[in-house]
Amino acid sequence: MEFQIATLLVSRVRRYDGRPADGTASYDPDSELVDRVRVRAHRGLVGDRYFGTRFAFAAVTMLAAESIDLLEGQIASEGLFPAGGTPFDPVLARRNIVTHGLDVDALARTTFTLDAGHGPIRFRSMTPANPCAWMNTVYAPGAHQALRGHAGIRCEPLDDGELAVGAATITDISPIPPDELTRRIKAAPSR
Repeated sequence: MEFQIATLLVSRVRRYDGRPADGTASYDPDSELVDRVRVRAHRGLVGDRYFGTRFAFAAVTMLAAESIDLLEGQIASEGLFPAGGTPFDPVLARRNIVTHGLDVDALARTTFTLDAGHGPIRFRSMTPANPCAWMNTVYAPGAHQALRGHAGIRCEPLDDGELAVGAATITDISPIPPDELTRRIKAAPSR
């Protein structure tokens, strides 16, 4: 199946830190967008803050841009206004990979293969990516609740490779057996 990788975000630091009520520290999200990124098996995206951490099963996050479009429509229909008065930008959700034309949420608890023109890379998604309270600050009040179940996935790359913005394909989607899901998450090292 063909789809588009709309954006790739690689950030060395957390941007939404502290309490959402205190507001976000200013930064330029465009400074963290890249056209391509190297992927390392069981480690994540080279240069990202979650690269090589103890949570390899959740090192890479993905989100469908359509989820943010739906959020914007829902928020507007409830008479709420975007934070800062600007259209909703999927980049503000801080997911590493934003797609167009792919039901990312359906990939939770599966293995799948992505190819962005530089060779296939297998991924394993153990968990959905739950939204945080910061979504109310960066999008609009109610965004945190509205994104539940639509905030993308967390996954682990199983191969080395490279992803790039542009046309891509997804193949080999297979469900992960339930006993493997719990065993792998429980086996994650603790500090």
